[in-house]
Amino acid sequence: MIPQRVLTKLNTLPAKPGVYLMKDMQGHVIYVGKAKDLSSRVSQYFLRPQAGKVHAMVMHVDDFDTIITQTEKEAFILEMNLIHQHYPRYNIMLKEGSHYPYIALRKGPDPYLKIMRHNRDQHYRYFGPYPNSRSAYRIIQLLNKIFPLRKCNVLPKAACLYFHIGQCLAPCINTIQPEVYNDLASQIDQFLKGHVQDKVKFYQDKMEAASEALNFEMAQEYKVILEDIAHISDKQNVEIYDQTARDIIAFATREGYLALTIFVIRDGRLLGKGSYVVEQFDDIEDQLVTLIAQYYEQKPRPEVMTINSLTLASRIETLLDLKTSTVEKGTLFSLMDMAQTNAMQTLDDHFLTARLDDDKIALLETLGKLIHTAVPYHIDMFDNSHLQGSHGVGAMVSFINGEGVKKLYRQFHLSEASQQSDVAGIEEIISRKYLRAQNNQEKLPDLIIVDGGTPQVLAAEAALKKLTLTIPVVGLFKNDKHQTKGVVLADGEVIDFTKYPPVFFFLVRMQDEVHRYAISFHRRIRGKAMTKSIFDDIPGLGAARRALLEKRYNNIDILKQATLLELGQILPLEVASLLFEKIQKLKT
Repeated sequence: MIPQRVLTKLNTLPAKPGVYLMKDMQGHVIYVGKAKDLSSRVSQYFLRPQAGKVHAMVMHVDDFDTIITQTEKEAFILEMNLIHQHYPRYNIMLKEGSHYPYIALRKGPDPYLKIMRHNRDQHYRYFGPYPNSRSAYRIIQLLNKIFPLRKCNVLPKAACLYFHIGQCLAPCINTIQPEVYNDLASQIDQFLKGHVQDKVKFYQDKMEAASEALNFEMAQEYKVILEDIAHISDKQNVEIYDQTARDIIAFATREGYLALTIFVIRDGRLLGKGSYVVEQFDDIEDQLVTLIAQYYEQKPRPEVMTINSLTLASRIETLLDLKTSTVEKGTLFSLMDMAQTNAMQTLDDHFLTARLDDDKIALLETLGKLIHTAVPYHIDMFDNSHLQGSHGVGAMVSFINGEGVKKLYRQFHLSEASQQSDVAGIEEIISRKYLRAQNNQEKLPDLIIVDGGTPQVLAAEAALKKLTLTIPVVGLFKNDKHQTKGVVLADGEVIDFTKYPPVFFFLVRMQDEVHRYAISFHRRIRGKAMTKSIFDDIPGLGAARRALLEKRYNNIDILKQATLLELGQILPLEVASLLFEKIQKLKT
Protein backbone atom coordinates (compact mmCIF):
# COMPACT_ATOMS: atom_id res chain seq x y z
CA MET A 1 0.00 0.00 0.00
CA ILE A 2 1.53 3.31 -1.10
CA PRO A 3 1.29 5.98 1.66
CA GLN A 4 -1.02 8.87 0.87
CA ARG A 5 1.75 11.44 1.40
CA VAL A 6 3.76 9.73 -1.35
CA LEU A 7 0.84 9.83 -3.80
CA THR A 8 0.24 13.48 -3.00
CA LYS A 9 3.89 14.41 -3.56
CA LEU A 10 3.93 12.60 -6.93
CA ASN A 11 1.42 15.14 -8.26
CA THR A 12 3.69 18.06 -7.33
CA LEU A 13 6.97 16.79 -8.78
CA PRO A 14 8.55 19.09 -11.39
CA ALA A 15 9.73 17.92 -14.80
CA LYS A 16 13.26 19.06 -13.93
CA PRO A 17 16.58 17.32 -13.20
CA GLY A 18 17.45 16.51 -9.63
CA VAL A 19 18.01 13.92 -6.92
CA TYR A 20 15.41 11.94 -4.96
CA LEU A 21 15.88 10.34 -1.53
CA MET A 22 13.57 7.45 -0.59
CA LYS A 23 12.92 7.10 3.16
CA ASP A 24 11.46 4.36 5.37
CA MET A 25 9.09 4.73 8.34
CA GLN A 26 12.01 5.61 10.64
CA GLY A 27 13.12 8.42 8.31
CA HIS A 28 16.25 6.57 7.19
CA VAL A 29 17.38 7.18 3.63
CA ILE A 30 17.17 3.78 1.91
CA TYR A 31 17.81 4.82 -1.69
CA VAL A 32 19.27 7.80 -3.53
CA GLY A 33 18.74 8.29 -7.26
CA LYS A 34 19.17 10.93 -9.94
CA ALA A 35 16.87 11.90 -12.80
CA LYS A 36 16.71 14.10 -15.87
CA ASP A 37 12.99 14.45 -15.15
CA LEU A 38 12.01 14.00 -11.49
CA SER A 39 8.29 13.77 -12.23
CA SER A 40 8.64 10.94 -14.74
CA ARG A 41 11.38 9.02 -12.94
CA VAL A 42 10.00 8.97 -9.39
CA SER A 43 6.44 8.24 -10.56
CA GLN A 44 7.65 5.09 -12.33
CA TYR A 45 8.45 3.46 -8.98
CA PHE A 46 4.91 3.75 -7.68
CA LEU A 47 2.67 3.75 -10.76
CA ARG A 48 4.21 0.76 -12.59
CA PRO A 49 4.54 -2.90 -11.50
CA GLN A 50 7.97 -3.63 -9.99
CA ALA A 51 9.81 -6.83 -9.18
CA GLY A 52 12.78 -8.08 -7.16
CA LYS A 53 14.84 -5.60 -5.18
CA VAL A 54 13.05 -2.58 -6.68
CA HIS A 55 9.72 -3.96 -5.45
CA ALA A 56 11.25 -4.60 -2.00
CA MET A 57 12.57 -1.05 -1.86
CA VAL A 58 9.24 0.49 -2.93
CA MET A 59 7.39 -1.52 -0.26
CA HIS A 60 9.63 0.09 2.39
CA VAL A 61 9.18 3.68 1.16
CA ASP A 62 7.16 5.81 3.58
CA ASP A 63 8.21 9.20 2.19
CA PHE A 64 10.68 10.81 -0.18
CA ASP A 65 12.49 14.11 -0.63
CA THR A 66 13.81 15.73 -3.80
CA ILE A 67 16.55 18.26 -4.54
CA ILE A 68 16.14 20.11 -7.84
CA THR A 69 19.30 20.91 -9.80
CA GLN A 70 20.07 22.96 -12.88
CA THR A 71 21.48 20.08 -14.94
CA GLU A 72 21.69 16.29 -14.97
CA LYS A 73 25.42 16.61 -14.31
CA GLU A 74 24.78 18.52 -11.09
CA ALA A 75 22.27 15.81 -10.11
CA PHE A 76 24.85 13.12 -10.84
CA ILE A 77 27.51 14.77 -8.63
CA LEU A 78 24.99 15.36 -5.84
CA GLU A 79 23.79 11.74 -6.05
CA MET A 80 27.34 10.44 -5.57
CA ASN A 81 27.90 12.75 -2.57
CA LEU A 82 24.61 11.74 -0.93
CA ILE A 83 25.31 8.02 -1.41
CA HIS A 84 28.62 8.43 0.40
CA GLN A 85 26.88 10.45 3.12
CA HIS A 86 23.98 8.06 3.80
CA TYR A 87 25.19 4.67 2.45
CA PRO A 88 21.59 3.66 1.62
CA ARG A 89 20.97 -0.06 1.79
CA TYR A 90 19.39 -0.31 -1.67
CA ASN A 91 22.17 1.51 -3.50
CA ILE A 92 24.46 -1.09 -5.08
CA MET A 93 28.07 -0.07 -4.40
CA LEU A 94 31.13 -1.28 -6.25
CA LYS A 95 33.11 -3.23 -3.66
CA GLU A 96 36.59 -2.06 -4.60
CA GLY A 97 38.45 -0.29 -1.84
CA SER A 98 42.04 0.02 -2.99
CA HIS A 99 43.95 1.87 -5.65
CA TYR A 100 45.70 -0.05 -8.39
CA PRO A 101 49.44 -0.24 -7.72
CA TYR A 102 52.16 1.49 -9.73
CA ILE A 103 55.77 0.49 -10.11
CA ALA A 104 57.63 3.64 -9.03
CA LEU A 105 61.26 4.48 -9.83
CA ARG A 106 62.93 7.04 -7.57
CA LYS A 107 64.39 9.90 -9.62
CA GLY A 108 67.82 11.46 -9.21
CA PRO A 109 70.96 9.92 -7.64
CA ASP A 110 70.72 6.56 -5.91
CA PRO A 111 67.36 5.48 -7.49
CA TYR A 112 65.38 2.44 -6.38
CA LEU A 113 62.10 0.70 -7.21
CA LYS A 114 59.02 0.37 -5.03
CA ILE A 115 55.27 -0.28 -5.24
CA MET A 116 53.07 2.81 -4.74
CA ARG A 117 49.27 3.14 -4.67
CA HIS A 118 49.22 6.64 -6.16
CA ASN A 119 51.21 8.66 -8.70
CA ARG A 120 51.31 12.08 -7.03
CA ASP A 121 54.87 12.23 -5.65
CA GLN A 122 56.97 14.15 -8.17
CA HIS A 123 60.17 12.49 -6.92
CA TYR A 124 59.19 9.25 -8.71
CA ARG A 125 58.60 8.06 -12.23
CA TYR A 126 55.55 5.81 -12.53
CA PHE A 127 54.72 2.75 -14.60
CA GLY A 128 51.22 1.29 -14.70
CA PRO A 129 48.77 1.13 -13.04
CA TYR A 130 48.54 -2.65 -12.76
CA PRO A 131 45.02 -4.02 -12.07
CA ASN A 132 46.56 -7.23 -10.75
CA SER A 133 48.61 -6.46 -7.62
CA ARG A 134 50.30 -9.86 -7.67
CA SER A 135 51.54 -9.16 -11.20
CA ALA A 136 52.98 -5.78 -10.13
CA TYR A 137 54.91 -7.35 -7.23
CA ARG A 138 56.22 -10.14 -9.45
CA ILE A 139 57.39 -7.60 -12.04
CA ILE A 140 59.23 -5.50 -9.45
CA GLN A 141 60.95 -8.61 -8.10
CA LEU A 142 62.12 -9.41 -11.61
CA LEU A 143 63.29 -5.83 -12.24
CA ASN A 144 65.35 -5.93 -9.06
CA LYS A 145 67.04 -9.11 -10.30
CA ILE A 146 67.78 -7.74 -13.77
CA PHE A 147 68.75 -4.15 -13.00
CA PRO A 148 71.47 -3.40 -10.39
CA LEU A 149 69.52 -0.81 -8.42
CA ARG A 150 69.70 -0.24 -4.69
CA LYS A 151 67.68 -2.82 -2.71
CA CYS A 152 68.21 -1.60 0.89
CA ASN A 153 65.88 0.87 2.61
CA VAL A 154 68.79 2.13 4.71
CA LEU A 155 72.28 2.09 3.19
CA PRO A 156 74.64 -0.21 5.11
CA LYS A 157 78.31 0.54 5.74
CA ALA A 158 79.48 -2.43 3.71
CA ALA A 159 78.40 -4.04 0.46
CA CYS A 160 75.78 -6.77 0.84
CA LEU A 161 75.13 -10.01 -1.06
CA TYR A 162 73.30 -8.22 -3.89
CA PHE A 163 76.55 -6.46 -4.89
CA HIS A 164 78.49 -9.71 -4.94
CA ILE A 165 75.94 -11.45 -7.21
CA GLY A 166 75.77 -8.48 -9.58
CA GLN A 167 72.30 -7.22 -8.66
CA CYS A 168 73.37 -3.90 -7.06
CA LEU A 169 75.96 -1.22 -7.85
CA ALA A 170 76.53 -0.75 -4.09
CA PRO A 171 76.02 2.99 -3.64
CA CYS A 172 76.86 2.33 0.02
CA ILE A 173 80.56 2.04 -0.91
CA ASN A 174 80.71 3.39 -4.49
CA THR A 175 80.03 6.74 -6.10
CA ILE A 176 77.71 6.14 -9.05
CA GLN A 177 77.75 8.66 -11.89
CA PRO A 178 74.35 10.19 -12.87
CA GLU A 179 74.64 8.96 -16.46
CA VAL A 180 74.82 5.36 -15.20
CA TYR A 181 71.51 5.69 -13.41
CA ASN A 182 69.96 7.57 -16.33
CA ASP A 183 70.84 4.66 -18.58
CA LEU A 184 69.31 2.17 -16.10
CA ALA A 185 66.12 4.23 -15.92
CA SER A 186 65.92 4.24 -19.72
CA GLN A 187 66.42 0.46 -19.83
CA ILE A 188 63.69 -0.11 -17.24
CA ASP A 189 61.34 2.13 -19.24
CA GLN A 190 61.98 0.12 -22.41
CA PHE A 191 61.66 -3.20 -20.57
CA LEU A 192 58.24 -2.28 -19.14
CA LYS A 193 57.10 -1.23 -22.62
CA GLY A 194 57.78 -4.76 -23.81
CA HIS A 195 61.22 -4.39 -25.37
CA VAL A 196 62.74 -7.43 -23.67
CA GLN A 197 64.70 -9.04 -26.52
CA ASP A 198 68.09 -7.66 -25.42
CA LYS A 199 67.61 -8.97 -21.88
CA VAL A 200 66.43 -12.34 -23.13
CA LYS A 201 69.56 -12.74 -25.27
CA PHE A 202 71.77 -11.50 -22.41
CA TYR A 203 70.46 -14.13 -19.96
CA GLN A 204 70.39 -16.89 -22.56
CA ASP A 205 74.11 -16.28 -23.16
CA LYS A 206 74.78 -16.20 -19.40
CA MET A 207 72.83 -19.43 -18.88
CA GLU A 208 74.73 -21.23 -21.65
CA ALA A 209 78.08 -19.98 -20.34
CA ALA A 210 77.26 -21.10 -16.80
CA SER A 211 76.16 -24.49 -18.08
CA GLU A 212 79.37 -24.95 -20.09
CA ALA A 213 81.36 -24.05 -16.97
CA LEU A 214 79.38 -26.77 -15.11
CA ASN A 215 77.93 -24.09 -12.80
CA PHE A 216 74.48 -25.60 -12.95
CA GLU A 217 73.15 -23.72 -9.90
CA MET A 218 73.84 -20.36 -11.60
CA ALA A 219 72.49 -21.68 -14.93
CA GLN A 220 69.24 -22.58 -13.13
CA GLU A 221 69.03 -19.05 -11.69
CA TYR A 222 69.34 -17.55 -15.18
CA LYS A 223 66.73 -20.02 -16.45
CA VAL A 224 64.28 -18.84 -13.78
CA ILE A 225 64.86 -15.20 -14.81
CA LEU A 226 64.18 -16.09 -18.46
CA GLU A 227 60.96 -17.88 -17.45
CA ASP A 228 59.87 -14.84 -15.43
CA ILE A 229 60.52 -12.54 -18.40
CA ALA A 230 58.50 -14.87 -20.65
CA HIS A 231 55.67 -15.08 -18.09
CA ILE A 232 55.40 -11.32 -17.71
CA SER A 233 55.61 -10.75 -21.45
CA ASP A 234 52.86 -13.32 -22.02
CA LYS A 235 50.66 -11.67 -19.43
CA GLN A 236 50.90 -8.39 -21.33
CA ASN A 237 51.09 -9.76 -24.85
CA VAL A 238 48.32 -7.58 -26.31
CA GLU A 239 49.98 -4.65 -28.01
CA ILE A 240 48.40 -1.81 -29.98
CA TYR A 241 50.05 0.91 -31.97
CA ASP A 242 48.54 3.61 -29.83
CA GLN A 243 50.29 5.42 -26.99
CA THR A 244 47.01 6.75 -25.58
CA ALA A 245 46.33 5.92 -21.93
CA ARG A 246 43.11 4.02 -22.55
CA ASP A 247 40.58 1.99 -20.58
CA ILE A 248 38.27 -0.37 -22.46
CA ILE A 249 35.00 -1.08 -20.68
CA ALA A 250 32.48 -3.82 -21.44
CA PHE A 251 29.51 -5.23 -19.55
CA ALA A 252 27.14 -8.18 -19.52
CA THR A 253 23.93 -9.09 -17.69
CA ARG A 254 22.48 -12.35 -16.50
CA GLU A 255 19.73 -13.48 -14.11
CA GLY A 256 19.46 -10.04 -12.50
CA TYR A 257 23.24 -9.52 -12.13
CA LEU A 258 25.53 -7.10 -13.94
CA ALA A 259 29.23 -7.62 -14.69
CA LEU A 260 31.64 -4.82 -15.53
CA THR A 261 35.09 -5.49 -17.02
CA ILE A 262 37.79 -2.83 -17.46
CA PHE A 263 40.92 -3.43 -19.57
CA VAL A 264 43.76 -1.06 -18.63
CA ILE A 265 46.02 -0.10 -21.56
CA ARG A 266 49.08 2.09 -21.08
CA ASP A 267 51.92 2.75 -23.53
CA GLY A 268 50.18 0.50 -26.05
CA ARG A 269 50.22 -2.51 -23.68
CA LEU A 270 47.38 -4.32 -21.95
CA LEU A 271 48.44 -4.29 -18.29
CA GLY A 272 45.51 -6.28 -16.95
CA LYS A 273 41.84 -6.14 -16.13
CA GLY A 274 39.43 -5.40 -13.33
CA SER A 275 36.14 -7.35 -13.20
CA TYR A 276 33.20 -6.72 -10.89
CA VAL A 277 29.76 -8.29 -10.36
CA VAL A 278 26.83 -6.56 -8.69
CA GLU A 279 23.11 -7.19 -8.47
CA GLN A 280 21.20 -5.38 -11.19
CA PHE A 281 19.00 -2.69 -9.70
CA ASP A 282 16.81 -0.25 -11.59
CA ASP A 283 17.73 1.04 -15.06
CA ILE A 284 20.85 -0.71 -16.41
CA GLU A 285 22.27 2.37 -18.12
CA ASP A 286 21.87 4.51 -14.98
CA GLN A 287 23.50 1.79 -12.90
CA LEU A 288 26.42 1.46 -15.32
CA VAL A 289 27.07 5.21 -15.18
CA THR A 290 27.06 5.12 -11.38
CA LEU A 291 29.35 2.07 -11.18
CA ILE A 292 31.83 3.55 -13.64
CA ALA A 293 31.86 6.78 -11.63
CA GLN A 294 32.52 4.82 -8.43
CA TYR A 295 35.36 2.97 -10.15
CA TYR A 296 37.10 6.21 -11.15
CA GLU A 297 36.77 7.69 -7.67
CA GLN A 298 39.80 5.61 -6.66
CA LYS A 299 41.33 4.56 -9.97
CA PRO A 300 43.39 6.81 -12.30
CA ARG A 301 41.44 8.22 -15.20
CA PRO A 302 42.64 7.39 -18.71
CA GLU A 303 42.99 9.88 -21.52
CA VAL A 304 40.21 8.00 -23.36
CA MET A 305 37.62 5.49 -22.21
CA THR A 306 36.37 3.17 -24.98
CA ILE A 307 32.88 1.71 -24.54
CA ASN A 308 30.70 0.38 -27.34
CA SER A 309 27.45 2.14 -26.55
CA LEU A 310 26.87 5.55 -28.08
CA THR A 311 24.25 6.60 -25.54
CA LEU A 312 26.32 5.41 -22.58
CA ALA A 313 29.50 6.98 -23.99
CA SER A 314 27.72 10.30 -24.45
CA ARG A 315 26.38 10.32 -20.87
CA ILE A 316 29.76 9.39 -19.39
CA GLU A 317 31.51 12.10 -21.38
CA THR A 318 29.03 14.68 -20.10
CA LEU A 319 28.74 13.54 -16.51
CA LEU A 320 32.33 12.48 -15.79
CA ASP A 321 34.21 14.95 -18.03
CA LEU A 322 35.92 11.90 -19.50
CA LYS A 323 36.71 11.61 -23.21
CA THR A 324 35.07 8.51 -24.70
CA SER A 325 35.16 6.59 -27.97
CA THR A 326 33.46 3.62 -29.66
CA VAL A 327 34.95 1.13 -32.11
CA GLU A 328 33.60 -1.19 -34.82
CA LYS A 329 36.72 -2.84 -36.27
CA GLY A 330 40.45 -3.35 -35.87
CA THR A 331 42.61 -4.17 -32.86
CA LEU A 332 40.60 -2.04 -30.46
CA PHE A 333 37.41 -3.84 -31.45
CA SER A 334 39.15 -7.17 -30.84
CA LEU A 335 40.07 -5.93 -27.37
CA MET A 336 36.49 -4.77 -26.81
CA ASP A 337 35.26 -8.21 -27.86
CA MET A 338 37.75 -9.79 -25.46
CA ALA A 339 36.58 -7.50 -22.65
CA GLN A 340 32.94 -8.44 -23.15
CA THR A 341 33.85 -12.13 -23.28
CA ASN A 342 35.59 -11.62 -19.93
CA ALA A 343 32.51 -9.86 -18.54
CA MET A 344 30.31 -12.82 -19.49
CA GLN A 345 32.85 -15.28 -18.09
CA THR A 346 32.91 -13.28 -14.85
CA LEU A 347 29.15 -13.76 -14.55
CA ASP A 348 29.44 -17.48 -15.29
CA ASP A 349 32.18 -17.81 -12.67
CA HIS A 350 30.06 -15.88 -10.18
CA PHE A 351 27.10 -18.21 -10.58
CA LEU A 352 29.34 -21.26 -10.58
CA THR A 353 31.24 -20.36 -7.41
CA ALA A 354 28.85 -18.17 -5.40
CA ARG A 355 27.88 -19.69 -2.05
CA LEU A 356 29.91 -22.84 -2.64
CA ASP A 357 30.74 -22.94 1.05
CA ASP A 358 27.08 -23.18 2.06
CA ASP A 359 25.97 -26.28 3.92
CA LYS A 360 24.40 -28.20 1.02
CA ILE A 361 22.28 -30.44 3.21
CA ALA A 362 20.85 -27.41 5.03
CA LEU A 363 20.26 -25.84 1.63
CA LEU A 364 18.33 -28.90 0.42
CA GLU A 365 16.29 -28.88 3.63
CA THR A 366 15.36 -25.24 2.93
CA LEU A 367 14.45 -26.10 -0.67
CA GLY A 368 12.21 -28.94 0.49
CA LYS A 369 10.36 -26.70 2.97
CA LEU A 370 9.85 -23.96 0.38
CA ILE A 371 8.32 -26.32 -2.19
CA HIS A 372 6.41 -28.36 0.44
CA THR A 373 8.21 -31.69 -0.07
CA ALA A 374 10.57 -33.96 1.82
CA VAL A 375 14.26 -33.08 1.64
CA PRO A 376 15.25 -33.60 -2.05
CA TYR A 377 18.60 -35.32 -1.60
CA HIS A 378 18.40 -36.64 -5.18
CA ILE A 379 17.27 -34.15 -7.88
CA ASP A 380 16.90 -34.80 -11.61
CA MET A 381 16.72 -31.69 -13.83
CA PHE A 382 15.56 -31.79 -17.48
CA ASP A 383 16.00 -29.40 -20.41
CA ASN A 384 15.32 -29.39 -24.15
CA SER A 385 17.58 -27.76 -26.74
CA HIS A 386 16.09 -26.94 -30.12
CA LEU A 387 15.31 -23.91 -32.19
CA GLN A 388 12.04 -23.47 -34.07
CA GLY A 389 11.62 -27.23 -34.33
CA SER A 390 15.11 -27.98 -35.61
CA HIS A 391 17.03 -31.06 -34.45
CA GLY A 392 15.56 -31.21 -30.96
CA VAL A 393 17.40 -32.97 -28.15
CA GLY A 394 16.84 -33.40 -24.45
CA ALA A 395 19.15 -33.70 -21.47
CA MET A 396 19.00 -34.66 -17.81
CA VAL A 397 21.49 -34.05 -15.01
CA SER A 398 21.37 -35.59 -11.54
CA PHE A 399 22.44 -33.93 -8.29
CA ILE A 400 22.78 -36.01 -5.14
CA ASN A 401 23.43 -34.24 -1.82
CA GLY A 402 23.93 -31.01 -3.77
CA GLU A 403 26.64 -32.35 -6.10
CA GLY A 404 26.40 -33.32 -9.77
CA VAL A 405 26.81 -37.06 -10.42
CA LYS A 406 27.97 -37.25 -14.05
CA LYS A 407 27.56 -40.99 -14.45
CA LEU A 408 23.80 -40.50 -14.03
CA TYR A 409 23.54 -37.78 -16.70
CA ARG A 410 21.47 -38.72 -19.79
CA GLN A 411 20.92 -37.31 -23.30
CA PHE A 412 17.88 -37.90 -25.57
CA HIS A 413 17.11 -37.57 -29.27
CA LEU A 414 13.57 -36.17 -29.47
CA SER A 415 11.07 -37.70 -31.85
CA GLU A 416 9.96 -35.57 -34.79
CA ALA A 417 6.56 -34.94 -33.19
CA SER A 418 8.11 -33.73 -29.91
CA GLN A 419 10.51 -31.36 -31.67
CA GLN A 420 7.64 -28.97 -32.35
CA SER A 421 6.90 -28.26 -28.69
CA ASP A 422 8.81 -27.84 -25.42
CA VAL A 423 5.84 -29.33 -23.58
CA ALA A 424 5.75 -32.45 -25.78
CA GLY A 425 9.52 -32.75 -25.53
CA ILE A 426 9.43 -32.73 -21.72
CA GLU A 427 6.66 -35.33 -21.62
CA GLU A 428 8.61 -37.61 -23.98
CA ILE A 429 11.94 -37.55 -22.15
CA ILE A 430 10.28 -37.93 -18.72
CA SER A 431 8.38 -40.98 -20.03
CA ARG A 432 11.46 -42.56 -21.57
CA LYS A 433 13.75 -41.89 -18.61
CA TYR A 434 11.49 -43.29 -15.89
CA LEU A 435 10.09 -46.19 -17.93
CA ARG A 436 13.70 -47.32 -18.30
CA ALA A 437 14.27 -46.65 -14.58
CA GLN A 438 11.28 -48.85 -13.73
CA ASN A 439 12.43 -51.65 -16.01
CA ASN A 440 15.95 -51.54 -14.58
CA GLN A 441 14.73 -51.07 -10.99
CA GLU A 442 16.78 -47.89 -10.64
CA LYS A 443 16.50 -45.59 -7.63
CA LEU A 444 14.06 -42.77 -8.32
CA PRO A 445 14.77 -39.11 -7.50
CA ASP A 446 13.20 -37.15 -4.64
CA LEU A 447 12.45 -34.20 -6.94
CA ILE A 448 12.19 -33.49 -10.67
CA ILE A 449 12.88 -29.98 -11.99
CA VAL A 450 11.96 -29.07 -15.57
CA ASP A 451 13.18 -25.97 -17.35
CA GLY A 452 9.80 -24.43 -18.04
CA GLY A 453 6.58 -23.15 -16.50
CA THR A 454 3.26 -24.68 -15.51
CA PRO A 455 2.60 -26.41 -18.90
CA GLN A 456 5.93 -28.26 -18.69
CA VAL A 457 5.29 -29.22 -15.05
CA LEU A 458 1.83 -30.61 -15.92
CA ALA A 459 3.30 -32.49 -18.89
CA ALA A 460 5.92 -34.10 -16.63
CA GLU A 461 3.25 -35.06 -14.08
CA ALA A 462 1.10 -36.55 -16.85
CA ALA A 463 4.02 -38.70 -18.01
CA LEU A 464 4.65 -39.91 -14.43
CA LYS A 465 0.96 -40.66 -13.90
CA LYS A 466 0.95 -42.98 -16.92
CA LEU A 467 3.81 -44.85 -15.26
CA THR A 468 1.95 -44.82 -11.91
CA LEU A 469 4.84 -42.92 -10.34
CA THR A 470 4.53 -40.14 -7.75
CA ILE A 471 7.52 -37.81 -7.77
CA PRO A 472 7.30 -34.09 -6.91
CA VAL A 473 7.78 -31.88 -10.00
CA VAL A 474 8.54 -28.15 -10.17
CA GLY A 475 9.46 -25.87 -13.08
CA LEU A 476 11.94 -23.04 -13.30
CA PHE A 477 10.11 -19.73 -13.13
CA LYS A 478 11.41 -16.85 -15.29
CA ASN A 479 10.38 -13.20 -15.27
CA ASP A 480 9.41 -11.15 -18.36
CA LYS A 481 13.13 -10.61 -19.08
CA HIS A 482 13.65 -14.39 -19.24
CA GLN A 483 15.72 -14.33 -16.05
CA THR A 484 15.42 -17.25 -13.65
CA LYS A 485 13.80 -16.18 -10.39
CA GLY A 486 12.55 -19.32 -8.71
CA VAL A 487 10.19 -22.24 -9.27
CA VAL A 488 6.54 -22.78 -10.14
CA LEU A 489 4.53 -25.66 -8.66
CA ALA A 490 1.89 -27.75 -10.41
CA ASP A 491 -0.91 -25.73 -8.79
CA GLY A 492 0.55 -22.50 -10.20
CA GLU A 493 2.16 -21.28 -6.97
CA VAL A 494 5.31 -19.29 -7.74
CA ILE A 495 8.18 -19.20 -5.21
CA ASP A 496 10.71 -16.40 -5.69
CA PHE A 497 14.09 -17.84 -4.70
CA THR A 498 15.95 -14.53 -5.14
CA LYS A 499 14.88 -13.97 -1.53
CA TYR A 500 16.88 -17.09 -0.59
CA PRO A 501 20.32 -16.56 -2.23
CA PRO A 502 21.84 -19.96 -1.32
CA VAL A 503 18.94 -21.83 -2.94
CA PHE A 504 18.87 -19.41 -5.90
CA PHE A 505 22.55 -19.91 -6.74
CA PHE A 506 22.18 -23.67 -6.34
CA LEU A 507 19.28 -23.70 -8.82
CA VAL A 508 21.21 -21.58 -11.32
CA ARG A 509 24.23 -23.90 -11.08
CA MET A 510 22.01 -26.89 -11.89
CA GLN A 511 20.37 -24.95 -14.70
CA ASP A 512 23.78 -24.05 -16.16
CA GLU A 513 24.85 -27.69 -15.99
CA VAL A 514 21.79 -29.06 -17.79
CA HIS A 515 21.99 -26.28 -20.42
CA ARG A 516 25.66 -27.06 -21.01
CA TYR A 517 24.96 -30.76 -21.29
CA ALA A 518 22.03 -30.31 -23.69
CA ILE A 519 23.87 -27.81 -25.87
CA SER A 520 27.03 -29.93 -26.11
CA PHE A 521 24.87 -32.81 -27.35
CA HIS A 522 22.99 -30.57 -29.76
CA ARG A 523 26.23 -29.23 -31.23
CA ARG A 524 27.54 -32.70 -31.86
CA ILE A 525 24.58 -33.47 -34.12
CA ARG A 526 24.13 -30.12 -35.78
CA GLY A 527 27.23 -27.95 -35.24
CA LYS A 528 26.14 -24.43 -34.42
CA ALA A 529 22.70 -24.65 -36.01
CA MET A 530 21.02 -23.89 -32.68
CA THR A 531 21.10 -20.14 -33.26
CA LYS A 532 21.22 -20.13 -37.05
CA SER A 533 17.54 -19.48 -37.74
CA ILE A 534 17.40 -16.56 -35.30
CA PHE A 535 20.11 -14.78 -37.25
CA ASP A 536 18.55 -15.43 -40.66
CA ASP A 537 16.95 -12.57 -42.62
CA ILE A 538 18.57 -9.80 -40.56
CA PRO A 539 20.30 -7.27 -42.87
CA GLY A 540 23.87 -6.55 -41.84
CA LEU A 541 24.23 -9.77 -39.85
CA GLY A 542 26.91 -11.54 -41.90
CA ALA A 543 29.10 -14.53 -41.15
CA ALA A 544 31.66 -12.64 -39.05
CA ARG A 545 29.05 -11.02 -36.83
CA ARG A 546 27.16 -14.31 -36.50
CA ALA A 547 30.38 -15.98 -35.36
CA LEU A 548 30.81 -13.30 -32.66
CA LEU A 549 27.23 -13.79 -31.46
CA GLU A 550 27.48 -17.58 -31.47
CA LYS A 551 30.67 -17.39 -29.42
CA ARG A 552 29.13 -14.93 -26.99
CA TYR A 553 25.62 -16.44 -26.70
CA ASN A 554 25.97 -20.20 -27.04
CA ASN A 555 22.63 -20.74 -25.35
CA ILE A 556 19.24 -19.57 -26.59
CA ASP A 557 18.17 -18.66 -23.05
CA ILE A 558 21.26 -16.49 -22.54
CA LEU A 559 20.59 -14.80 -25.89
CA LYS A 560 17.03 -14.06 -24.79
CA GLN A 561 18.40 -12.21 -21.76
CA ALA A 562 20.58 -9.89 -23.86
CA THR A 563 19.57 -6.24 -23.70
CA LEU A 564 19.67 -3.88 -26.67
CA LEU A 565 22.40 -1.95 -24.87
CA GLU A 566 24.47 -5.14 -24.51
CA LEU A 567 23.99 -6.26 -28.14
CA GLY A 568 25.03 -2.78 -29.25
CA GLN A 569 28.55 -3.44 -27.93
CA ILE A 570 29.28 -5.82 -30.82
CA LEU A 571 26.76 -4.84 -33.51
CA PRO A 572 25.85 -1.56 -35.23
CA LEU A 573 22.82 -0.10 -33.51
CA GLU A 574 20.42 -0.68 -36.43
CA VAL A 575 21.47 -4.36 -36.70
CA ALA A 576 21.30 -4.81 -32.92
CA SER A 577 17.78 -3.30 -32.93
CA LEU A 578 16.54 -5.75 -35.59
CA LEU A 579 18.02 -8.73 -33.74
CA PHE A 580 16.65 -7.53 -30.40
CA GLU A 581 13.18 -7.17 -31.90
CA LYS A 582 13.33 -10.73 -33.26
CA ILE A 583 14.48 -12.06 -29.88
CA GLN A 584 11.55 -10.36 -28.15
CA LYS A 585 9.12 -12.10 -30.50
CA LEU A 586 10.61 -15.46 -29.48
CA LYS A 587 9.75 -14.75 -25.84
CA THR A 588 6.05 -14.36 -26.57
